[in-house]
Amino acid sequence: MSWAYLFIAGLCEIWWAVGLKFTEGFTKLVPSVVTIVGMIASFYFLSGAVKTLPLGIAYAIWTGIGSAGTIVASVLLFGDELTLGQIGCLVMIVGGIVGLKLLG
Repeated sequence: MSWAYLFIAGLCEIWWAVGLKFTEGFTKLVPSVVTIVGMIASFYFLSGAVKTLPLGIAYAIWTGIGSAGTIVASVLLFGDELTLGQIGCLVMIVGGIVGLKLLG
């Protein structure tokens, strides 16, 4: 169950990171509330995951899911462009996440 909590926490991190773009510096009420709810949900699920998973591993995977997912979301939602080198780095982040899970 802890791994499921960690995955959900990572998805919630993507939610709030993308939400930041829509808050316009927390000047828009609804996007700000939605973003803050995402932050709370992300920390809630992360706290559930670290009850049984090692903190360092859980934190690395959480931030990795959030980072990689936010990059993909920004490309899809905002038309951000990636260089070949950036794509390579993204692949390494995902590889690190998979490695931490499989070797844990």
